[in-house]
Amino acid sequence: MVKFSFIPREEKFFDLFIDSARNMVKTARSLKDLLDNWENIGVKVAEITELEHEGDSITHQIAALLHRSFVTPFDREDIALLSHTMDDITDFIHAAADAIFIYKIKKPTKRARELADIILQAAVEVEKAVPLLRHHSELSKIMEHCVELNRLENRADKIYRSALGELFDVEEDTAYIIKWREIYEHMESATDRCEDVANVLEGVALKHA
Repeated sequence: MVKFSFIPREEKFFDLFIDSARNMVKTARSLKDLLDNWENIGVKVAEITELEHEGDSITHQIAALLHRSFVTPFDREDIALLSHTMDDITDFIHAAADAIFIYKIKKPTKRARELADIILQAAVEVEKAVPLLRHHSELSKIMEHCVELNRLENRADKIYRSALGELFDVEEDTAYIIKWREIYEHMESATDRCEDVANVLEGVALKHA
């Protein structure tokens, strides 16, 4: 039997974007919990891996819906870019957690905790901004979240630079340096993608306000 949905496809895009944002926040919160409460590392990383898979599934659903839809709520290119960029944030969070597990990190650093906190703050800003896409009258409010996302990315960049400087100034263990440099890079990339999301959202808001 063919199943019919009474929800317009245009509305489904918004629902899926909200699902993606919520999943991203869950992933960011799990990374912060991993670093703040250093226990059951394997279990927590496995949970983050499952969330990353869920993020991939949502991204595939958006791509499939985009392929089937003749009418879209905003530019197809922006839909695809927003979907993939949001998924990238979840991917980089997972990459950081996975590296922590694979490299058998003994304990987290202060800088890693600081970056995890900013990643969570940025993910929450994205989660707040995305639902505003649904209503034309609220598009202008997106700009406030974009400004905050840019501020958080700048803050993360400063912490990242400090983390690398401290790593090379204090540590003499080459393996330790290599491991943490990779972890820091994944975390900083997650905040970079948050800023990329802000750029997409800003573009959509300006085009359709």
